Amino acid sequence: MTQGADEIPALLQHLIQGVRARHADRPALVGVGGAQGSGKSTICRAFAQTHPRVAHFSLDDVYLTKAERVWRADNISSFSALRDQDGNFEVRHVARPVTEQLLLTRGPPGTHDLGLAKSLIARLAQNAPTPLPRFDKAADDRAPDSAWPVFEGPAEAIVIDGWCMGATPTPQSPPLNELEEDDVEGIWRRETEMQLAKKYAPFFGAFDAIVYLQAPSWAIVRSWRGQQEEQTLGRALTAAENKALDRFVMHYERVTRAMLAGHHRAQWIAHLDEERNVVRMEER
Repeated sequence: MTQGADEIPALLQHLIQGVRARHADRPALVGVGGAQGSGKSTICRAFAQTHPRVAHFSLDDVYLTKAERVWRADNISSFSALRDQDGNFEVRHVARPVTEQLLLTRGPPGTHDLGLAKSLIARLAQNAPTPLPRFDKAADDRAPDSAWPVFEGPAEAIVIDGWCMGATPTPQSPPLNELEEDDVEGIWRRETEMQLAKKYAPFFGAFDAIVYLQAPSWAIVRSWRGQQEEQTLGRALTAAENKALDRFVMHYERVTRAMLAGHHRAQWIAHLDEERNVVRMEER
């Protein structure tokens, strides 16, 4: 970010100071949301580096392990409850490979270990060292403990970023991309919305404040995600890689579009332009 790049760190500092003035006995808990490629993790990481008593981790860091996601996907995708002619329910297990793969893919609500996140928040308030997990995206699994940095508590503030940070559930609607059309029974979409309503809502509700980095559009989000991939690879994406990326970001599209339309619980919105410059700050 260039223009207005100091506005978000200044806002974070302001929010933390306000919470600490009211609750000096515990860390301030602040969330930062924003679509993929919006710069949220970079901003939060830099903020924590310049504020030693601020602990930071991402929702990405607490994804379920690969084994946990395999178990979850198999159980949810294969379950069916059918009513027989006498009105009784019969439980059956039906193979749904497409739905299983959707549920296995990390990212959407339901693939984070919120229990782990809550335990980290509680531990960071204590006068003790707290190992902070990391996720190895190349291995699609949680990194070994030896790769986890350690924060020496207690923290004065905890900043957590995530692409779906603060997201709220939205009413069911028809499939909006090819990936959702492949989920013929809508199991994956319903599971995502259920997770937001039942599991994520109380988790997000515990935050003292949430800031949302508002991208200009979904098309820009896809462009930013492509830029991230090219920076990681050090080269332009091939046609096949672009096609694979198009498919991958479809997992995030529904919730991202909803958040862009205002379906989130953030109290502050930083409106970004196509270059990720902050063009306007809005308090809700």
